[in-house]
Amino acid sequence: MQVSLVSSNGLERRLVVTVPGDLVASNIEARLKEIARTARMKGFRPGKVPFNVVRQQYGGQVHSEAVSELVQRSFAEAVNQQKLRPAGDPRIEPLKAAEGTELQYAATFEVLPEISIRPLEELKLERPAATVGEADVDAMIESMRRQKPVYTPVERAAGKGDRVTLAFEGRIDGELFPGGKGDDLKVVLGAGNILAELDEALVGMRPGESKTVPARFPDDYGAKAVAGKEAVFTITPGVVEAQSLPEVDEEFVRGYGLAEGGLDEFRNQVRASMEREMAEAIRQRMRVQILDALYRENPLELPKVMVEEQIRDLQVQTLRRMGVQKIEQAPPREPFEEPAKRRVALGLIVGEIVRSNNIRVDRSRIEQRLNDVVAPYPDPESIRKQYLQSREAMAQLESAVLEDQALDWVQSKAQVADKPSSFSELTGFGRNNEVSSG
Repeated sequence: MQVSLVSSNGLERRLVVTVPGDLVASNIEARLKEIARTARMKGFRPGKVPFNVVRQQYGGQVHSEAVSELVQRSFAEAVNQQKLRPAGDPRIEPLKAAEGTELQYAATFEVLPEISIRPLEELKLERPAATVGEADVDAMIESMRRQKPVYTPVERAAGKGDRVTLAFEGRIDGELFPGGKGDDLKVVLGAGNILAELDEALVGMRPGESKTVPARFPDDYGAKAVAGKEAVFTITPGVVEAQSLPEVDEEFVRGYGLAEGGLDEFRNQVRASMEREMAEAIRQRMRVQILDALYRENPLELPKVMVEEQIRDLQVQTLRRMGVQKIEQAPPREPFEEPAKRRVALGLIVGEIVRSNNIRVDRSRIEQRLNDVVAPYPDPESIRKQYLQSREAMAQLESAVLEDQALDWVQSKAQVADKPSSFSELTGFGRNNEVSSG
């Protein structure tokens, strides 16, 4: 077999591969003999068809199959001989492929770039440093109290934060629409659970009082039949209940699943949960910071074929989130170009870190990651079995763990300075907690 590298432009390579005619002929001959052993043709016993008849009947098909197999096999040998690492499948251009001649073709493809990782010791990272203090625990428990409000009936007009038992009837163009009538809807005023016009109108109304209120359904309303339409509602509040927060007592902590240990143990568990949440937030921030630094400090020329593949993947993911199945409705590719380039570059960079530092996947971390994945399901053992029986799912799991190990390696080599932070800064706790949804 002869291999010639005829052009090299950036990451693109063009090889001309010539497979000797006798090798092509012997491959065809072997295939025809295999067919002849079992061939069935009218007038002949099975396996007794004359070879020249088999060649006449199957020669064209066998030649095509042999050429396809030889191209695939010889291309793999050619890139190995030339010490090339293809980034994707080649574009094959037949040059000589007629029966009775040598096989010659040109293969055009991109190769993976040469990667030289900047010394990891030069990377400068900032690690958030924070502790969960007593005030943080107090604030979290206060938030937990707001999640379990107590409602007490009152004899007064409804106000923000009150829970109202509402009777309503809504009409569009004078006609009652599906779902437009109810007698026992409980709503917390100010929580945004009903149309804004109705929420505002209920403030100041007393039990048994009725009012007619025009309201417009938002364009993106869940029920498409009424989305964007104008309606008129008759509303009548029944019971009005004032909201208060529960005492933090034995009954309260039992509501969060703590049967023993009392208030002290409850605080300990709350603190432990907050510390786990904070540790995960720190890990995620460090991960983003490390990936940003690797991408910034190690610019690469990227194979177009890999970038295009990532763009298509991102388009498909967007379609799935939109609930659209037709690929022709995919969004334009341009917004996905930069994210795709980043994905490809980081995949190559992290892969090189794994390879050059001989990082091997940690089986105990695979087991822990699998536990984390299946834990939220009602039947985790069933989901675990599904993962273990799926090569693709386990390969994705192992790839994610190996990437985590590589980033841990980078962090262990980089210059890391602690930056003072707090639980609320790291987790976003405390934002948008003003009004309980009931």
